[in-house]
Amino acid sequence: MPHSATSQRPSILTDSDSDDDEDEQLTASTNYLSPSSPVLSRRLHSARSSELDLRSRMPPRMPDEHSSLLGPGHMQNKSYTEPNTAMPRFSRVSSQTSMKGFNKNHSRANSWAFRLAGALGSGRKFTDMGDSKLYTDERVWYDQFTSTDWVHDSIADNFRVRDLRARKDMRGRIYAWFDGAQGWILVAIIGFITACVAYFVNLTETSIFDVKEGYCTRGWYLSQRKCCFETEDCSDWMTWSEQMNVKRLDDKWIDFIAYIFFAVIFAVASCLLTLLTRTEIPSAFSLSTLDENLGATSSKAAEDDKARLSPTETAAKLASPSTMIYYPAAGSGVAEVKVILSGFVIHGYLGVRTLIVKTLALILSVASGLSLGKEGPYVHIATCVGNIACRLFSKYNHNDGKRREVLSAAAASGVGVAFGAPIGGVLFSLEEVSYYFPAKTLFRTFFCCIIAALSLKFLDPYGTGKIVIFQVRYISDWRSFEMVAFVLLGMMGGVLGAIFIKACRVWARTFRRIPAIKRWPILEVALVGLVTGLVSFWNRYTKLAVTELLYELASPCKNGPGGLCPQTSNDIPRIIGYLCIAFVVKAILTTITFGIKVPAGIYVPSMVVGGLMGRIVGHIVQYIVIMHPDAALFGSCPKSGGLEDCVTPGVYALVAAGATMCGVTRLSVTLAVILFELTGSLDHVLPFSISVLVAKWTADAIEPLSIYDLLTDMNSYPLLDNKIHPVFTNELGDICPKVVRSYRIIDISNSPLVSATSLRRKLDRLHEKGELDGGLPILRHGALVGLIPAPDLEFALDKLEDEEHSLCLMASDVSWRGNNRSSIEEDEQDEEHHDPNDLTGYIDPAPVALDIHSPMDLVFQCFVKLGLRYICVLREGVYAGMVHKKSFVKYIKELEEKGHKSLEI
Repeated sequence: MPHSATSQRPSILTDSDSDDDEDEQLTASTNYLSPSSPVLSRRLHSARSSELDLRSRMPPRMPDEHSSLLGPGHMQNKSYTEPNTAMPRFSRVSSQTSMKGFNKNHSRANSWAFRLAGALGSGRKFTDMGDSKLYTDERVWYDQFTSTDWVHDSIADNFRVRDLRARKDMRGRIYAWFDGAQGWILVAIIGFITACVAYFVNLTETSIFDVKEGYCTRGWYLSQRKCCFETEDCSDWMTWSEQMNVKRLDDKWIDFIAYIFFAVIFAVASCLLTLLTRTEIPSAFSLSTLDENLGATSSKAAEDDKARLSPTETAAKLASPSTMIYYPAAGSGVAEVKVILSGFVIHGYLGVRTLIVKTLALILSVASGLSLGKEGPYVHIATCVGNIACRLFSKYNHNDGKRREVLSAAAASGVGVAFGAPIGGVLFSLEEVSYYFPAKTLFRTFFCCIIAALSLKFLDPYGTGKIVIFQVRYISDWRSFEMVAFVLLGMMGGVLGAIFIKACRVWARTFRRIPAIKRWPILEVALVGLVTGLVSFWNRYTKLAVTELLYELASPCKNGPGGLCPQTSNDIPRIIGYLCIAFVVKAILTTITFGIKVPAGIYVPSMVVGGLMGRIVGHIVQYIVIMHPDAALFGSCPKSGGLEDCVTPGVYALVAAGATMCGVTRLSVTLAVILFELTGSLDHVLPFSISVLVAKWTADAIEPLSIYDLLTDMNSYPLLDNKIHPVFTNELGDICPKVVRSYRIIDISNSPLVSATSLRRKLDRLHEKGELDGGLPILRHGALVGLIPAPDLEFALDKLEDEEHSLCLMASDVSWRGNNRSSIEEDEQDEEHHDPNDLTGYIDPAPVALDIHSPMDLVFQCFVKLGLRYICVLREGVYAGMVHKKSFVKYIKELEEKGHKSLEI
């Protein structure tokens, strides 16, 4: 005899929290207790009478191969319902949590697209579609620090498209066309606004940057280059020594003091703006921070400290939890954007305040002369623009899955305007930040980058008619013997990038954890600004802006005077020594600058450090060729001509710049394409590509994590990397909880009615465990019959007027529709006045479930490919537990710490 479901029912562990279920057990002891709600009571009586009437009048019918598994009339009853439920449609996106510290800052006003659609259409069919709760329900936000449920978002969008295509008249077709065009309109708007922001930043920071040295008498807002355009002896530019004319001090010292003063002032002002975005959240979220602070205490260290505390101390710590403090405007934001695009929800990180503050603070931080760049923050700024622009269309505003497709395109446009490389921006989104990148998103991303590039072309921020940050052209081709040097530069760039990551980690864990520095971030910024001003003033190549310095390093010489262009071979050793000093200074300044509380990118600073190293190697090779012109190795070089007729040091600088940036960020194809778009030289694509490949192999051997992977790992972001596949040796049951606790389930074996107070206590216990995006499975005699997500349950309970005396209906498989006209009219009235005690509209009756013996590779694919938040576990068809995405990510991290290797997909 096969075992029944009751005999297979798992043992539910009742601990000290079993009293929480007293109300539920009391409810279960009665059979279908009559609820206080008249609507719910009428539905229960209607369900009983309709079932008896159908059984008495319908003859028994044996199922055959044409029978539906869910019974006849199932699809008719579900035609206008929420996906996988038997109730009127609700948005599958969860509500805002009621926990303290969370701001409900989303505007629930109808979007412009919805108002336009309302103006286009009229009639019953369209009105039904417009009045659908999929469009008007207030539950449009996922909770803070939860994970997006990609499956439910996809299902909700499919139902929206189905309703949209149901109308065949002219207005319906126009609305369908407009709905399809919304994505293209949206990415075009994002590309244009991103280009405008980049134009404003480039124009402003260039003017402010030169204030450290002087000002233009024709206009204080003019930079030195614009003030002295095409003039050798510029009388309109006045230095601070000329303005002050202090006789007791030498003019050089006056300029030195003014340079340090403005460098510190700009850096501190940028930090003050960044601190305006200060955000505090409870530490129960198991995150360290949400900015580039490698000195933050990791969640693992916090757990170790908690383990060393006594039970009394631990209880006191839990009673008054500390807060996590982070600054959304700090750093580049690339790592956080990557985590957000993977489905992690961070409210406010892509908001209007972050956009405005980061844009203004970025201008000041770059103008201060710190060793940082604006290219990385452009990714965050562009993503903020994309997130805000999504509010124009409800199609993207009310669906987080669709929204992230647009955010991928926005992030790409940020790189496109930063480097003037639209194709490189598309590859950056595909290779680095995007988690879900279908073919249509690829095309829209390309369109967004092209719009951004065209807009930047017309705005002309550099005054050169070009969109690239700098443009170099190499006339001569590279020689075969130089390939050895290019491979060597790739190795050196990989080593330099790996050492930089390790140095940043050491610096953050030592200096940045000093109590005074940790308490007052502005003190660190002031110190870094002071040190930068002190050591940068005396060397021209540390004093220049990073973009201008990289341009000079990569530019070929035209036998011009001074600078990096030697007139004779005797000038080369002097230039090499000058560059070595700049290399050491820039490397140290870049290390101590990364992670301070100002908007700062690492892309161009890492390229500058690599460019200095490459230029040094290039001049060394150039000197060797000049000293040994008759060597057989250099037989392909011309015997007479200029110093650069055989070796161009600028090529070495750009090759090493790409290799070093690869060592820091582990970008590969993107970097090769960006370097090509900067130079426009097909001849040098091969050296660029080979150096990037060698740099990646070398850096991976020394330091497996990139700088952004390190941030993700140390800050405990719930990022499940879809590019790496761990090697598993166990099965799902090994990570599933061994027992099912009573507060983690809802048992409706005896009655589908559960007290609201019992549900609230279960919900509070989940929040205490940090399972904000978890859920409560619904069991009947041990069998899994549904699941209600925790955010949905909290939203439903908050809507109850009398929670203490309310009974909630938790059975989603109750048949509501009777066979007579009166019951149908009652159902229509009930849909207009939905009973808050009926929670079946929030229940997912078909949660994804796997057997306890499922291989871990299958679990990994379900989380990565389907984007699930949780997976229910069954043992012989009976519920046995639940595995959350965050716990699965933590399990993978533990495997990596134990030495288990992963395979790159």
